[in-house]
Amino acid sequence: MSVLTMFGLSLLLTAPVETGLTVAAQPAPLHGTLLTPEGQVRAAALILPGSGPTDRDGNNPLGVAAGTYRKLAEGLAAQGIATVRFDKRGVAQSAAAAPNEADFTFDDNITDARLWIDETLARTGLRCVWLVGHSEGALVALATAKGDDPRICGLVLLSGAGRKAGDVLREQLASAPLPPDLRTAAETALSELEAGRTTEAPPQLAALFRPSVQPYMISWLALDPAVLAAAYHGPMMVAQGSTDLQTTLADAHALAAARPDARLVVWDGVNHVLKTAPADPAANVATYRDPTLPLAPGVIEGVAGFILQGR
Repeated sequence: MSVLTMFGLSLLLTAPVETGLTVAAQPAPLHGTLLTPEGQVRAAALILPGSGPTDRDGNNPLGVAAGTYRKLAEGLAAQGIATVRFDKRGVAQSAAAAPNEADFTFDDNITDARLWIDETLARTGLRCVWLVGHSEGALVALATAKGDDPRICGLVLLSGAGRKAGDVLREQLASAPLPPDLRTAAETALSELEAGRTTEAPPQLAALFRPSVQPYMISWLALDPAVLAAAYHGPMMVAQGSTDLQTTLADAHALAAARPDARLVVWDGVNHVLKTAPADPAANVATYRDPTLPLAPGVIEGVAGFILQGR
């Protein structure tokens, strides 16, 4: 807490309280941060991160330094919403918890999300927590909420896929500069994995189809975001930026069509890291590397408003 004196008047300023968290897990503990409003805690949210080696602030060593999750947590705290965000396995303080790639499946993301739900509820004393899933974290949120877990207040799905991963991969492969033989091999490998079978692929396709990542892909390809959305009966918000280069308005509309009572929000001129950005790819991606840029207008207000309205 700090005091600002100006023109002889003392203005009391409050700041959220940041607490480091450690959750027991194998082979090593997971680490995260609880950000609590200094005043009354009106609700609590667990921020579920996107794919890749993403840390609790939403950054990763692959060129993302936008600080999206930290900025979201700070904005929500200003609205009275406590948040928990965490370093994924193998990342930052959770580095020692890195899994063996060949043993890791999508279900492990769900297991970790449930560990953090328990920790969030224990720390805040609330009866349920909102899941705020970003990018792949939106799919984790949907899968974690399967069965209408009463510990989950509702879902906020930000920039999430609305179609099965296999459909998206086929689109990407169709536009990739692959010779015909590799294109055929990629389609064969993808079809085998969708059928739940491991497969062999040419070395040129190892980045996508290497043997050690196939168990994860099999578990991931089996999930249909729209089916999961339709099966969940709690409050749901689906939000998408119009200049997102990674997920599209078609994804948001697919999720919303599966849950017609969900709140669909489209942020004009907002990209995948929830910042104001043009459609031009180079300028858009430049925002991923700029931690000084705030989240786009309306993002924090939209998320906070939905959570507080649904308490």
